[in-house]
Amino acid sequence: MKHTALYLRVSTEAQADEGYSLAAQGEKLEAYCRMKGIERFRRYVDGGFSGSNLSRPAMAELIEAIRGGMVERVVVYKLDRLSRSQKDTLYLIEDVFLPHAVDFVSINENIDTGSPYGRAMIGILSAFAQLERENIFLRTRMGMRERVKQGYWPGGGKIPFGYDYDAAQGILVPNRDADTVREIYARYLAGQSTGRIARELGLRYEQLVRQILSRESNTGVIVYKGERYPGRHEPLIDRETFARAQRRLSRAGQPRAASGGKLLTGLLVCGHCGAKMRYQKWGGAGDKLVCYSRDKSKPHLVHDAGCPNRGMMAREVEAVVRRDLARLAAAPVKEPDRDGEQDACRRACERAARRLRRLYELYAEGEDDTLREAIARARQDKERAEQALEQACLMADRRADADLQDALCTVGTEWDRLTAEERQRLVRACVDKIVLQNGKIEVYYAIEGAASGAADAG
Repeated sequence: MKHTALYLRVSTEAQADEGYSLAAQGEKLEAYCRMKGIERFRRYVDGGFSGSNLSRPAMAELIEAIRGGMVERVVVYKLDRLSRSQKDTLYLIEDVFLPHAVDFVSINENIDTGSPYGRAMIGILSAFAQLERENIFLRTRMGMRERVKQGYWPGGGKIPFGYDYDAAQGILVPNRDADTVREIYARYLAGQSTGRIARELGLRYEQLVRQILSRESNTGVIVYKGERYPGRHEPLIDRETFARAQRRLSRAGQPRAASGGKLLTGLLVCGHCGAKMRYQKWGGAGDKLVCYSRDKSKPHLVHDAGCPNRGMMAREVEAVVRRDLARLAAAPVKEPDRDGEQDACRRACERAARRLRRLYELYAEGEDDTLREAIARARQDKERAEQALEQACLMADRRADADLQDALCTVGTEWDRLTAEERQRLVRACVDKIVLQNGKIEVYYAIEGAASGAADAG
């Protein structure tokens, strides 16, 4: 036998305080049944579920009961208890209720789809429910952005490793893992791989180390919707340390050397045709470095089918590269003079700020489309100038590519203790490419100001 379904929903404590509590809804719905002489009714209750969608357990049960022919009418206290989505409201009424001859009643709005007037009103009132939902979303989003501008953590999502969230203050606070975060940066900038760091510090996986290294919130900054704001939380590292880590990560993101302990894989270039070169077993003599144009094992890498470059023995080239790296480490690259660049960037920032202030003053005197466009361009100029100044300040008190220069020192002091993978990473961090041509070796470095090294094999 069919029954009347009483649907009740509350999503927040605030709604309960406003008279929408489940108990209050239940009393009004049962009073309606008594007034109408309805004896067979059943409650369908969703407590703590939003009305923005239909993913609710009691709602799913109700729809199943309707399709099973067990319900003759659905009664709610207020239309938005059914749903705050216009689309979902109309779906329930037009695609679920009406096809199964189920009437819908909303007590508060005096709607009964058993009458033509009730069916007309349902579309109008559901539109207002949708509008209120969108207004709530907009107010929430605007309030969140304003909090972020004031330096408070936006909340939601995962709390960054090394911090806890202090809800009372609305900020991040360092926890016992903060020292681990600092050690990760120190180890990484000292030349350790992310995999080794993860293993030695007992972290779950290597990607977590990369995530920590890339997280700008570690510097006291909050990134929200692509915009950066000064946060109120304590930074775990300084901006310079973060910038150095990002430069090394960007280089690590370049094509990696193949596995197998081949030191120079991915760096070798033929000096005659420009094709890549690879390691090839050469009997008992070890590996030979051969041009893909001559090897022809990968046709798409062939640049000149008649390339005359005869290649070189790998051990000879590796020895030359190591000696040249040691040479470079013994004579550090002289730091470029950054003072002039820093002063120029600061003056550019001041000019951009003055121009923007003047445009705002003109706009206040009389609004104009041309002025609005000029203000937009001036703001972009000011942002670019500020970014350039920040970069110049980071470089001002630091040797050029200090992280690479430090890595170079490893060649002389730690080389024999490094694994094959770590040696690969070290070489790829310092070297841009190695050009080979019939016994001639030229090493080009990824270090600003470092002159290329040239030598003969053997």
